[in-house]
Amino acid sequence: METVELLLSGFATALTIQNFFAAAFGAFLGILVGAMPGIGSLAGVALLLPLTFKFNPTTGIIMLSALYYSNMYGGSYSSILLNIPGDTPAVMTGLDGHPLASQGRPGVALFTSNISSFIGGTIGILILTIIGPGLARFGLHFGPVEMTALMAVAMTSLGWLLGDNPIRGMVATLIGILMATMGFDAVTGLPRFDFGSIYLLSGIPFIPLVVGIFGFSQVIEMMEKRNTARGFDIDKLTLKDSLLTKAETLRILPPALRSGFLGTLIGVLPGAGATTGSFLSYLMEKRLGKDGHKLGTGRVEGVAAAEAGNNAAAAGAFAPLLSLGIPGSGTGAVLLGGLLMYGLNPGPRLFQTQPEFTWGIIASLYVANIITLLVAIMIVPFLIKILKVPVKMMIPIITTICIMGSYSANNSLYGIIIMLIAGIFGFFMKKFGYPIAPLLLAYVLAPTMEKNFRQALQISDGSMMIFLQKPIAAVLVGFLLLTVLSPVIRWVIGSIKNQPN
Repeated sequence: METVELLLSGFATALTIQNFFAAAFGAFLGILVGAMPGIGSLAGVALLLPLTFKFNPTTGIIMLSALYYSNMYGGSYSSILLNIPGDTPAVMTGLDGHPLASQGRPGVALFTSNISSFIGGTIGILILTIIGPGLARFGLHFGPVEMTALMAVAMTSLGWLLGDNPIRGMVATLIGILMATMGFDAVTGLPRFDFGSIYLLSGIPFIPLVVGIFGFSQVIEMMEKRNTARGFDIDKLTLKDSLLTKAETLRILPPALRSGFLGTLIGVLPGAGATTGSFLSYLMEKRLGKDGHKLGTGRVEGVAAAEAGNNAAAAGAFAPLLSLGIPGSGTGAVLLGGLLMYGLNPGPRLFQTQPEFTWGIIASLYVANIITLLVAIMIVPFLIKILKVPVKMMIPIITTICIMGSYSANNSLYGIIIMLIAGIFGFFMKKFGYPIAPLLLAYVLAPTMEKNFRQALQISDGSMMIFLQKPIAAVLVGFLLLTVLSPVIRWVIGSIKNQPN
């Protein structure tokens, strides 16, 4: 009952005229920022932070929090319609969202994205409300050893995305790992694989890589097939035909609910963030879903899993931020800076010393979630019209978006060069049947796994036994072994069954 009373007092704070409009403005701005490739929530929150200096602390942080949260919605739009992820968590959304749009069902993909985002976010906010501080303390149990084991499980799960040719999938995975190791060593600080180039000292930037490998490769493909008719009737792209059927609604509920819980748990882990939540949620659906083997061909389940996962992770990240002062991502670090700027010290005592502020923030997430869903649904008809633009006009438009998104990542022509190279590389990968998803997954997960693995070995003086001495890590290692040995186990069981009596 005490939690309910505190939450109601939080709504009294969040629903004041000033705070309500701050949440609404942040939610609307977050959708716009998320839909623009190359900007993302980190840059959006950082740019908006100086504008909140004249607000009181609660109003300012409510606006920044709403922007961060609603950014997860907006990132999927360009990923679905143009195959250019607006933000890194939307990478997985495009794997099924863009094929759906290419099949003449962009509205279905957008509605699935919006509804799943709402479900995942709601689950994350509810868990944050009920057991936020306890969940944050659980996240502290994930040190370098546990994080290494978790990332190892995720890396071996890449086999679920390799498609019909495991060898090509493994090649793509290894290329992603090689790309991730370029630049400064995260542990020693020494440069490696820079080939004497000062630009490669900071590694390959992720945004230009993603924009190129998805967006610009799409431009090259459109140029190659510019005289080929679309596979669907453009004039039939109406809002009425885009509404989800009862069967499709029932199909997205299980993955959205599963990913909502998993994404929240991922969100509370230090350094994990919404990107990891989206990736792991998609992998889980690939493994556990009824039609998981069909993901990547334009399935609403894939869109639902990715979007519910990243929105739940964004909500879950507020648990360690408010309860422990530990940011779960770069955006969380900017929000932490905003809290400190206002003279607020996040930690266990924040809920006792500043209940109006903390519960006002939590209540504002509910408000921002509803506002964002309403705005997102209202703009679906306008978004659908994007696919009605002729191909000959789409090519320069998408090219311009790719250039702007890549340049804005680091304000350098280097980003554009990386985008162009990645686009050509991605085009030939698709041309010869090499999957892109394992490459990107490996690129995202490899640095986290490497850093934590080396820190774990430093703690144990080089002994691998530390992975069996920690309970959580031991369970994850056991699951890892089952995953790796499952093909052998199935083969042995099949051989026994096929033996003549």
